[in-house]
Amino acid sequence: MTPITPLLQATQQAAAAVRRLSSDQKTALINRLADVLAAQAEQIVAENSRDLDRMDPTDPKFDRLKLTESRIQGLVDSLRVVATLPDPTGEVLIDRTIEQGLRLQKIAVPLGVVGVIYEARPNVTVDVASLCLRSGNACVLKGGKEADFSNRYLVGLIQNVLAEFGVPKAAVTLLPPDRAVVNELLTAVRYVDIIIPRGSESLIQFVRKHSLVPTIETGAGVCHTYVEATADLNKAAAIVVNAKVSRPSVCNSLDCVLVDAAVANQFLPMLTADFAQWNVEVFADETAYTIFQKAGYTNLQPAQPDDFGREFLDYKCAVKIVSGPDEALSHIQTYSSRHSEAILSQNQPVIDQFLREVDAAAVYANASTRFTDGGCFGLGAEIGISTQKLHARGPFALEKLVTEKWIGIGDGQVRW
Repeated sequence: MTPITPLLQATQQAAAAVRRLSSDQKTALINRLADVLAAQAEQIVAENSRDLDRMDPTDPKFDRLKLTESRIQGLVDSLRVVATLPDPTGEVLIDRTIEQGLRLQKIAVPLGVVGVIYEARPNVTVDVASLCLRSGNACVLKGGKEADFSNRYLVGLIQNVLAEFGVPKAAVTLLPPDRAVVNELLTAVRYVDIIIPRGSESLIQFVRKHSLVPTIETGAGVCHTYVEATADLNKAAAIVVNAKVSRPSVCNSLDCVLVDAAVANQFLPMLTADFAQWNVEVFADETAYTIFQKAGYTNLQPAQPDDFGREFLDYKCAVKIVSGPDEALSHIQTYSSRHSEAILSQNQPVIDQFLREVDAAAVYANASTRFTDGGCFGLGAEIGISTQKLHARGPFALEKLVTEKWIGIGDGQVRW
C-alpha cells in the first residue's frame, strides 16, 4: 500500500456518510462552518502569517496566499450563500415509463470523492470543502507547501465541524504538501472519482498528462480586452485599468489589450496615469511602444512574440494595435486560453460578432473580465474556472459537482 492509500480509503468510506446527510443537515453544517471561521478569523490570520513569512512579498503568489480579516469575512459570506443554494443532488432529470411498464428515472447524484490539486490559495480549501459537502461529496485536498500552515488550520476547523454533525473527519482530507504524493493521487482510480487541478498552466498540463483519474481542467487565464474603434474611451480606460490592477494575481485579470488603430493615439495615453500609479509594466508592439513613449510612459518594454499568450499574474500586460475586429478576433483565436475575453464597443453588429465567435468560457461586452467568478455569478463559490467543454465550462461550482444515475422501478418485467 502506498503512503496515502489509507487516507484515500478513509475518504471513500466517509463519502457514504456525506451522501446520507439531508439537505437541511448540509445547510446547517455549512452555516456552522461559517460561524467557526468568523470566530477564528484572528487565529486564521496568524497561521497564514506563518506561511507569508516564508514567501518573498514580490512573488506573484504572495497576494493569492494572503488571508486578511476582510478576505476571511468574504469566505464566511460565501459559505452563507452556498448554504442557501438548492441542493443539486436528488433532482429528477427524466421520469418516464417505457412500453414494458418499467418506470425509468434519471437523477442527479454526487460525484463521490473529488480530488483537488492547487497551489498557494488557502481560500480554495474552504471553497472546495463547502461546495463538495453541500453537493454530497467527500474531498481530498492537495495544497501547495506555501500554504501548509493555513491549510492545516482550516482543515482542522472543517473537520471539527464535521465531527459535530457525526460525519467522519476523513470526509475532508488534506494530503501532505509533498509533491511526491501527487503521482499517487493521480493514479488512485479505486478511491478517487475525479481530479480537478487549479493553478499554473504547468500544473494543469502535468495533471492532464499523468492522471489516470478523470480530470476537469480549471485552466490558466490568458485574458484579452479589445478596445474597438467606437468604444466609449473613458469607460474603456476604466475597464482596462480595473481588469489589470484590481487583483493581478488571479486568473481573470487582464493580460493583453488589443486596441483599434483608429483610436490608439487617443486611447493609450489615457492609461498612463493609472498604469504609472500601479507601476504596470507594459510590453508593447512597435506602434503602441511609440505612442506610450510619446505620452511619457517609461515602464515600457518592446513586446516579444512570447509576450502574447502569456499569463502574467502580475502588474504587467501586453499591448497590441490591430487594424479592426477581424485582426482582433484572429489574435484572440491564436493566443486565448479560452478563459475570459472582452470587447469594448458601441457598434452592436461588431459586439454581436465578437460574442458569437469568440470561443471562451466567458465573453463580455463593455465590462471587465474580472467578473468571471463563482461568487459574482451568484454561484456562492467555485472550485475553479473550467476552460474545457465536457461536463462543465466557466465557474465550476455547486451545480456541476454531480453526475447522473438511472433508476428503474418495475413489477416483474423481463426482457428477452
